[in-house]
This record gives sequence, C-alpha cells and structure tokens, in this order.
Amino acid sequence: MADTAGTQLRVGRLLKAHGLKGAIKVELYTDDPARRFVPGAEFSLQVPDSSPWYGKNLVLRELRWYNGHAVGFFDGVEDRTAAEGLAKAILWVTHVEEEAPEDDAWYDHQLIGLAVVRDGERIGEVAHVDHLPAQDLLIVKTRGGEVMVPFVSAIVPEVDLAAGTLTVTPPPGLFEELPEAEAVPEASAETTETETTETETTEADAAAPAEAERDE
Repeated sequence: MADTAGTQLRVGRLLKAHGLKGAIKVELYTDDPARRFVPGAEFSLQVPDSSPWYGKNLVLRELRWYNGHAVGFFDGVEDRTAAEGLAKAILWVTHVEEEAPEDDAWYDHQLIGLAVVRDGERIGEVAHVDHLPAQDLLIVKTRGGEVMVPFVSAIVPEVDLAAGTLTVTPPPGLFEELPEAEAVPEASAETTETETTETETTEADAAAPAEAERDE
C-alpha cells in the first residue's frame, strides 16, 4: 500500500473482472459509498510486492450497479487482463478528521470490536460489517457462531462508542432458536390423532389436510 499521511480507512476490495472493458466488481466496506466512490476518487492499493500496481494509486472513473453488485471503472484499467491483475486488491483512502459526520452513521472501524449488549448482558461482538444495497448488516460473533443483524434503529437502537457497546433489541429467534419451535408440531400431531380417532368414518379425508398443515 502506498504511504500516505493521515489515518487510512479500508473502503473496499476488488473482486474479479466484469466484462471485457476493464470493469471490476467491488466489495464495499464503507458506510458511505456515495461519498467515497465518486468519479475522480483516488485510492491507495494494498497489493503484493510483486504486483505491477504496488506503490501506485487507483483513480475511479465511475461506479455502477449490476444486479445489486458494485462494479468500478478505473483509469488505466482498459481491458479484462488489466482488471484481472487487480483482483483481491484492497482499496484505502485517507480519512480527514474535519469531515462532517452524518447523523446515525459510523465508520466500519468504529463498529468492529464493539460489545453487543441485550438487556444489559453482553452476548457477542461485532466482527464485520456487510454493506448491501438494501441495508447494512452487522456480523456479530457469539458463542454459538456468527449472527447477521440488520443495522436498523428498530433492532440497534443505540451505539455508544465511548462505552464500547452496541445495544440490540432483536426479534425472537434472531440470536437463538425459539424453545417452543419443536413442541408446536408435536402438539399439533396429538390433536390431529385424537380428532381422527373420534371421526373414524372420515379418517382418510382428515389425514391429508393434517399432513399439509404440518409441512407449513
């Protein structure tokens, strides 16, 4: 990565060539792609020492969306071969402290590592942030594995950077299986069996709808 004064922020990763004219699919790490990925934006590159792009910067011509995926067009990348040479490169920008922060917006590096708290109890830690066209997802590492949490105010009502915590009010079942999930089908089966016994004359007709209800 080229040496640049100031705080460096990782804002994206180049995935693979798209088409034949030098376009490259981009995995976005920034919470504000509309500001970071504008024509003329310049990125430092994190690439292997052996790459011809080592120590160089990359300038964006245009960012487009194809089927929900970000695709970038960059100066000096004119064909598929050149685009393939940039696969897996990490894009960095210099963060300017004077930039005006947005309401209810945080940089990825501010969120990663925060303790996730529910009802006053720590249940995990933010491991990663995924940026999707519809909304952002927080990937929370818990004892039971990773959980994808929609980053919306209804589920994440508070982010306290000073305290190092992120409060969640998740819907039932987001962080654990519902206890009654297995009990309900068993109860339904017992009820169906009883009703079928009491109506022996319609046993064949009653069995079919009961099985269809259990599948739902």
